[in-house]
Amino acid sequence: MSTPASTRRTGKRGNNEGSITQLSDGRWQARVTLEGSKRKAYYGATRAEAAAKLHTALRERDRGLPIVGERQTVGQYLDTWIETVKPQIRASSHRRYSDYVRIHLIPGLGKVALAKLTPQQVQLFYSRKLAEGLSPSTVHHLHGVLHRALEDAVRMGLTPRNISDMVRAPRRTRTEMVTLQEGQVKQFLTAAEGDRFEALYWLALTTGMREGELLGLRWQDVDLERGTCSVRMNVQEAGGRFVIADVKTSYSRRNITLSRVVVEALHRQRVRQYEERLAMGERWNAALDLVFPNGYGGIMIPDNLAKRSFKRALAKAELPDMRFHDLRHTAATLLLSRGVHPKVVSEMLGHADIAITLRVYAHVTATMQQAAADVMDGMFGML
Repeated sequence: MSTPASTRRTGKRGNNEGSITQLSDGRWQARVTLEGSKRKAYYGATRAEAAAKLHTALRERDRGLPIVGERQTVGQYLDTWIETVKPQIRASSHRRYSDYVRIHLIPGLGKVALAKLTPQQVQLFYSRKLAEGLSPSTVHHLHGVLHRALEDAVRMGLTPRNISDMVRAPRRTRTEMVTLQEGQVKQFLTAAEGDRFEALYWLALTTGMREGELLGLRWQDVDLERGTCSVRMNVQEAGGRFVIADVKTSYSRRNITLSRVVVEALHRQRVRQYEERLAMGERWNAALDLVFPNGYGGIMIPDNLAKRSFKRALAKAELPDMRFHDLRHTAATLLLSRGVHPKVVSEMLGHADIAITLRVYAHVTATMQQAAADVMDGMFGML
């Protein structure tokens, strides 16, 4: 009696060498046994194709890499990957990655076999997301997360290439930068007069410090006699809560010279805080030594700052809605437009180099070039 095609074998192998079988539909199946008697299968149109896949699987096993069958889906891989990448990135980044993976990538691509994912499938996925109303920036971020995940899959030998390299992601759109004019800055600061965070707004609008840096500023980092402050710490989210941590980069660590009006505002802040500490007694958290804490001396949550103070001050000043980060843009724009050297502004902002400053604030430097041309006209225009 002949052997059925579904079980026909082509040569014997040892228990750890795998097996190759021709199926009833004409395809060839290669199988390899792993620890715990688990088996993984690979398929090919010819025996040679199945044998090549088996050879690759055995080689990766011998190198100590995990062996994954062709049936592992993109969803199964991403569900595991999002947990393994957690120690490598910031908590806030991991939360965003998780949202991209579980809200968009897994529902959209999760059923496709990881080894069979094609550039066309990914490109179509991006098009559908744009049609659903996602912004080009969001789809651009989805591409970034998928690319990193597939890059790790290639590195671990789970897929031969990163097919997202062959896909065109939509360009990231820039958030519209909002800046206040000098008169509007005065309106805002007048509206914030007497607010618990009045001095914080003075600092933001004269130094361009980031929100996290302002909320993480400690009294030990401020020298009111010399009129300087040192940016060393910031407030950041970690594990679902906010903590005080070192600033991210070496160039973010910087010393800033303060204007006299800011020093005076900080003196008022110190007096105000002393009165609050007396009122709170033992309930005040003195350990953090924050210049701009919440009502108990603890970390002021950025969202709470926006709702309880910043947005109210904007409304009181009758100014358009804007992000807190736009105070940083306002400071940089005002400094550059008043002729402060871009290198100085770059150092105050904590940029990695002056090129970043010039690129972000190109609209200001264009005006500065006109001013330079006017200077040359003044010097040589009468010749």
